[in-house]
Amino acid sequence: MKVPALCFGVAVALALFAPPAAQAQDARDAIEAIVKDYLAAHPEEVGRIAKDYLVKHPEAVGEIMASVLKRRPAASKSGSGTPAASGNGTKSADHSAAVASNAQALFSSPHQVTLGNPNGDVTLVEFFDYSCGFCKRALPDMLTLIKDDPNLKIVLKELPILGPGSVEAARVAIAVRMQDPQGQKYLAFHQELLGSPGRASKERALDAAKDQGLDLARIGQDEASDEATATIGEDSKLAAVLGINGTPSYVVGDKVIVGAVGVATLKERIAAVRGHSVN
Repeated sequence: MKVPALCFGVAVALALFAPPAAQAQDARDAIEAIVKDYLAAHPEEVGRIAKDYLVKHPEAVGEIMASVLKRRPAASKSGSGTPAASGNGTKSADHSAAVASNAQALFSSPHQVTLGNPNGDVTLVEFFDYSCGFCKRALPDMLTLIKDDPNLKIVLKELPILGPGSVEAARVAIAVRMQDPQGQKYLAFHQELLGSPGRASKERALDAAKDQGLDLARIGQDEASDEATATIGEDSKLAAVLGINGTPSYVVGDKVIVGAVGVATLKERIAAVRGHSVN
């Protein structure tokens, strides 16, 4: 028996035979108890239903992330993060332990995009959203770093927290990465989509993919894949663990930096990790 059918049957019965006011709370309690028992007894079916729903409604991932981030404790004045997409360039609290314990997923995940030198001596991780105006403003910073620093590895993490369009664009971007693991076409796609004004959407993302000569039929399959869901899930979990609630946000060494801080600040942090000053 499916949960919706069970709940409906119980609700109808209680509505017909219970006094509306006197037993309304009892009816709610009874329904909740039955549903909880069913969920506990059928975890596999519940997982399948949830997975199917998220595949059919990818916008829900962004809505869930936005809801979770809204419930995070407010940052202290000295502290850890800014409102989503604020981009005001504040540094987070000390997350060195969290960075260390999540190093593999942060720096070497099979789900990530890697640009620059894959064997670089320093890694810069950027969390971004295709609809984020501050991320668009920060795009030239990343391109400058790729050009100026041949020993820098850059990792991109999808954090689509600005609505359904962001989630849809992120899924298309993941499909592009799956089709172009070396990253040449991906980088051109990324520049076009993030560099365009306004909010991201699936249509805009597909147009950018088409402009790079990518197989749109395959993208249509891959953007709805388990890989796309796993990538967004992993990136969202990392953001939560690291106290990241705004885009763009960066991890360099063991430090988290939130906001479009500019290329000079990023170069200073990279140099600090290397142990020498910026030229």
